[in-house]
Amino acid sequence: MTTAVTVHEATDSPFALTHLDSLESEAVHIFREVAGEFERPVILFSGGKDSIVMLHLALKAFAPAAIPFTLLHVDTGHNFPEVIEYRDRTVEKYGLRLHVASVQEYIDAGKLRERPDGTRNPLQTVPLTEAIQEHRFDAVFGGGRRDEEKARAKERVFSLRDEFSQWDPRRQRPELWQLYNGRHAPGEHVRVFPLSNWTELDVWQYIAREGIELPEIYFAHEREVFARNGMWLTAGEWGGPKENEPVRTRLIRYRTVGDMSCTGAVDSDATTLDQVITEIAASRLTERGATRADDKMSEAAMEDRKREGYF
Repeated sequence: MTTAVTVHEATDSPFALTHLDSLESEAVHIFREVAGEFERPVILFSGGKDSIVMLHLALKAFAPAAIPFTLLHVDTGHNFPEVIEYRDRTVEKYGLRLHVASVQEYIDAGKLRERPDGTRNPLQTVPLTEAIQEHRFDAVFGGGRRDEEKARAKERVFSLRDEFSQWDPRRQRPELWQLYNGRHAPGEHVRVFPLSNWTELDVWQYIAREGIELPEIYFAHEREVFARNGMWLTAGEWGGPKENEPVRTRLIRYRTVGDMSCTGAVDSDATTLDQVITEIAASRLTERGATRADDKMSEAAMEDRKREGYF
């Protein structure tokens, strides 16, 4: 006669996976699926926390071999110096190959024009899509998560883009039982999101568990900032601050990093991973909702940019 196993007994098993183990296992599976199914994959790597975790997972997926992908960064020219330094140091540490698509080069060549507000985040689309076409990348890994923003919540893990790199929600494919469909016509490619099912809290808890190094900008530090549209922005050549925006020194940290012109800091005294995790657990705003001005341009700002080819 068999004995029923209670839920309590099952979860106490030494072989049971934790929540972070399950997320890691899913991401590693996605990386290996792409390696087996595509010819020229690339990882978007900016030096931000999500791309750092994504690279860490890729290194785990193929250890002890090298990862079979190159890296790509769309550089707005208005990036935080701490993040660019981290990016270059990491590439050198692991012997990786990095392609940089420069927004500034497109502006200098007359292919793009500066926006009146100085924000360059929306200008990343053309350099990104042309880099994909030039290098014939057929799978592009991004660190987008469904909890970040409602347009990203619509994404599948494998997200098909047409020959113009445009996204059509009606062409999303079912992904039952972790079966991913990477079929695409010549000229099309697939955007791949290994962190789709992660939350911001999951990312930070995983960073703590794995001992992953981050740029210091993610932890509380004193910085000269000014207030605009309810956010603390860093002064820079992009056009801030204005005459009526006094600069002051505050204790802040960044929840997300991107173009300096639209990435806001939050007041914080969290200088350790444990303190950051406690702070994130108590927050009721997503990181993009709290700190990204480019997402506040309209209700559908992110979805509009995704349709044009943005990540």
